Formats: sequence, structure tokens, C-alpha cells
Amino acid sequence: YPFAPHRLAVDGGQMHYVDEGPRAPGAGGGPLLFVHGNPTWSFYWRRLIAEFSPEARCVAPDHIGCGRSDKPQDWPYRMEGHGRNLERLLLELDLRDVTLVVHDWGGAIGLWVAGRHPERFSRLAILNTAAFPSTEIPWRIAACRLPVLGELAVRGLNGFAGAAVYMATERGLAPDVRAGLLAPYADWASRIATHRFVLDIPMAPTHPTWPTICEAEAGLARLAHCPTALIWGERDWCFTPAFREGFKRRMPWAREERIAEAGHYVVEDAPDRVIAAIRALRG
Repeated sequence: YPFAPHRLAVDGGQMHYVDEGPRAPGAGGGPLLFVHGNPTWSFYWRRLIAEFSPEARCVAPDHIGCGRSDKPQDWPYRMEGHGRNLERLLLELDLRDVTLVVHDWGGAIGLWVAGRHPERFSRLAILNTAAFPSTEIPWRIAACRLPVLGELAVRGLNGFAGAAVYMATERGLAPDVRAGLLAPYADWASRIATHRFVLDIPMAPTHPTWPTICEAEAGLARLAHCPTALIWGERDWCFTPAFREGFKRRMPWAREERIAEAGHYVVEDAPDRVIAAIRALRG
């Protein structure tokens, strides 16, 4: 992970981000903005950053509570807060003509921001995520939401991030990759966002984040000018192909790249397929 660290003061503390490649406006077809989900961090995008940064600017933040960003114990950890932090980074760096690449919770967060600033985005690569309300949740994730027991499992036993390095991939991960994905989440305090992301999944209109996910859904129509690729690990048991179909109904202009042999960590299972799909998207 040979990328220089950068930091930006945001709500919740210092947000770490990667910023590699030429920064001249329009270089290499415009910048790529990579937005990770839970329980990963910018490390998840390392192969794509290495691939595209020789020609184009590549920016990859760590959400507050994740990766190398600050991990406050008293921050709300809501989707809107993460979105506003990403929005601040977008505006602070004055990113335009952006290719947005999102995964997992990064989809809801990144597409919420894109819907608020459609003029800054030119292409969308959407990987195993959602940006619209759903009442479906796998039991393995629902169990992590149980009072007391869920927090003990996720923060005490690392039962979410630790399980994901085995359960979210079909191909399997090398020991150093597993170690890299887990490195920022070594103890109870550092796993706070991992647990709070799970609690922030809006399953009903009474949930505080339900209006925000509905805003993200409404914003998709404002992105119809963006060529869009739905790059999907078809063996994902969390963001199943039903979510890909949900995007297709809402974004009928999107083209699909179905990767039959890949799971939720689609970038780990099929990096070459993902890179080729993004290159095709960028022309």
C-alpha cells in the first residue's frame, strides 16, 4: 500500500485519503473517486489506484471511523454525516469530470453526493451496493444488530470485519491481503464504525437514515447523463443480483458487467474484470 497519506479536517475529525496521479484538470480523462464501504477502507481500491494513477488522478478517502481516519467514539455515524464529509472532500479538491467508483455502503454515500452535485460527475461504476431503500437483510448481518450481543460480536470479537475476509470472497484472500483489510480494526475502539454502519442500515421509514437513503434514490435520476456500469459479483449473499436489478430499474441506461465467479469483494475476486469494465466505461 505505497500511497502517500493526505488528511482533511471534516465533521468527526481528520479524514485520511489517498490522492495519486496527475492533478491537471482533465488529465487522463478526469479523476476517479473511489468510495469504500463497510468493513473495508481505501486499501480495498489499491489495485485500481495502481492501475489508473499513472494516467489519471485517483482519490480514495477513508470514512471517519475507518482505515487511517480518526475514530471518534462520540460521533453519530450516520449516512448523512459520511456523505457530507465526502461532499467536503469533493469540493475542497474541486474535483470535476469525475468517474465515481463505489462499493457496499460507499454506493449509498457516493451516489447521494453525486445526486447533489451531478454537474461534477461524468461516469459511474457501481459495484455490489445499494442506493435505495430495501427491507431485505441477511441474517448474518441482522444478528450483528442485536442489542448487546451484536456489539460484543462486532467490536469485541471482530465478528464482522474478521468474518468478511473469508465470507465476502469466492476466490479467497492471501494472508497479507487479509491482514491489510483488517489492520485498522484491531480493538474495541477502532471497530466503532464497523458496528455503527450495521446499525445505520435503514430497514423502515422510522429509521433516522431512511430519508437520506430516499434522497440518494431520488438523486439517481439526476445522473442520467453519466454512462454507468453495474459491475457485479453475482455470488454476493449480501448485495445479491436483486440489488443489481434494482439499479437497472432505476437507471435503465446502465450497462451490466455480471461476474459469475465473484462474491461481495468483487475487486478482490476479479480485479482484471473490474479494471476492464472501468476502462470501457471511461472510453
